[in-house]
Amino acid sequence: MLTIDKIYDASNVLKAIARHTDMIQAPRLTSKCDLYLKTENLQLTGSFKLRGAYYKISRLSEEEKSHGVIACSAGNHAQGVALAATHSGIKSVICLPEGAPISKVEATKKYGAEVCMVKGVYDDAYNKAIELRDEKGYTFIHPFNDPDVIAGQGTIGLEIIEQLPDVDAVVVPIGGGGLIAGVAYLIKHLRPQCKIYGVQAAGAPSMFNSIHDGEIETLPSVNTIADGIKVKTPGDLTFELCKKYVDEIVTVTDDEVAAAILRLMEQQKLVSEGAGAVPVAAVLFDKIPDIAGKKVCCVVSGGNIDVNILSRVIERGLKMNGRTANITIALSDKPGQLATVSALIADCGANVVSVSYSSTELDMNITDCFLNLSIETRDFDHIEHIKHALTDAGFDVII
Repeated sequence: MLTIDKIYDASNVLKAIARHTDMIQAPRLTSKCDLYLKTENLQLTGSFKLRGAYYKISRLSEEEKSHGVIACSAGNHAQGVALAATHSGIKSVICLPEGAPISKVEATKKYGAEVCMVKGVYDDAYNKAIELRDEKGYTFIHPFNDPDVIAGQGTIGLEIIEQLPDVDAVVVPIGGGGLIAGVAYLIKHLRPQCKIYGVQAAGAPSMFNSIHDGEIETLPSVNTIADGIKVKTPGDLTFELCKKYVDEIVTVTDDEVAAAILRLMEQQKLVSEGAGAVPVAAVLFDKIPDIAGKKVCCVVSGGNIDVNILSRVIERGLKMNGRTANITIALSDKPGQLATVSALIADCGANVVSVSYSSTELDMNITDCFLNLSIETRDFDHIEHIKHALTDAGFDVII
């Protein structure tokens, strides 16, 4: 059973390996509330998952340890189990879904685990891990639906209360629910007036749907850049704890997550993966109710984002924040037009980064063309200012 004493015990055990991560005030991210970030993206292994994995392994009997451990993960739990097992001198086998970021796969191997890649998503990796457990006799380390794992994650709640004792609301990402279950349980016992909000990706709303409908549901498919919370089915234990201790669960889109990742990088100099950025996205895009003027803590749960995905995320984030724009102008195909347009855009304080044109569309005059511009801008108001300037100069802005 999960208890407050168990979470305190986990906190003591974790002193041997886990970092007491910083609580950072983040006024530049938003003026809507007094925002703080619990930086678990700076945890050893780059994610909070080390906490639950290490505490669970510390509680195993010598008999269980002798068989080695097996786990399934989208990447962060894998690294936590691998490091915890290696630190404890026992064998670990990790089943990873084939879509797991390469960086997480390689990191898991470097921490000492044997990796088994599984076709499909997290739930398919889970089924394979159970199959190997039964076949080989390994001890299974569940990523979220286990009281010891939840207690380990609950130590984050303990640190939040220590670092920000008058916190009004804590916003936590949800995949299977282990993190929010532990944090909510601890905080609601020590500071019951504090609100706990969970955030899921709109493309993987398993806990959101389950709580709304009052029973555990399995999604037919999941699709989100937040791979760390891409879970089809929440745990029965985490479901019950969320139902009892979490005030509300909301969802955010991938575009909103991308914008949050970009804002964290630019404004706070923090690298976050998609799962870690969903609480910030929820605050930035007004998904969390009644937080004006309140002290709000977002748990940035991890920073293990694949660099190949990061470039695309940044591009989407720039568009979501009005930092880039594509403008199409219909004009006469004659010398000097491009120079005039470029000068106007420069006078508006923007920068043209690419230019292309088309003169073969059937719905235009044979002497006309479409000029397509990609520009760097400050925000959406800046984009509208540029369009108005072009229109006032006599140009036909199509988009």
